[in-house]
Amino acid sequence: MEIPAINLKAIVLVHWLLTIWGCMAWLPYSYSWGNFSVLAIGVWAIAQRDSIDAVLMFLMGMLASILTDIIHFSIYYPTNDLSLDRGNNVFRFSAGMAILSLLIKPVSCFFVYQMYRERGGDYNVNFGFPSVTRNRDAYQSIDQQEESSAPANPFNQQQEVKTAAARSY
Repeated sequence: MEIPAINLKAIVLVHWLLTIWGCMAWLPYSYSWGNFSVLAIGVWAIAQRDSIDAVLMFLMGMLASILTDIIHFSIYYPTNDLSLDRGNNVFRFSAGMAILSLLIKPVSCFFVYQMYRERGGDYNVNFGFPSVTRNRDAYQSIDQQEESSAPANPFNQQQEVKTAAARSY
């Protein structure tokens, strides 16, 4: 079964709309700043179509925003009826949209990862650490040395011609 192609613009637009609606009633400014910053990186990924870094940063931002959204909801969601009227329709709508945004983010991360692979990214995320491979094609055998007529000059020094005259400094 082939994975459907989802446009990056659609992902950014849906999360932008859900973030605006989620910020209407009860979430702090840190929720807004965090999510809108990640969406700004998503706009960068849209603008530079062949940039692997932009998509990778958007993916990492989305993954980090999943964790921060969970923290925001656990800290700021009212636990008793005295702190906020639960019959308030604006609160219920805002909370529902913020939770819906959180539920959609893992699916969006999957599609953004597919876009990362399409743009030429590795199948696994590489952080620049050296890796050990068993590929020995790049090694040269020490049993068969190439013999050249010129003497080895490893430091690219010019050959000095010895003369009978002494050097003066």
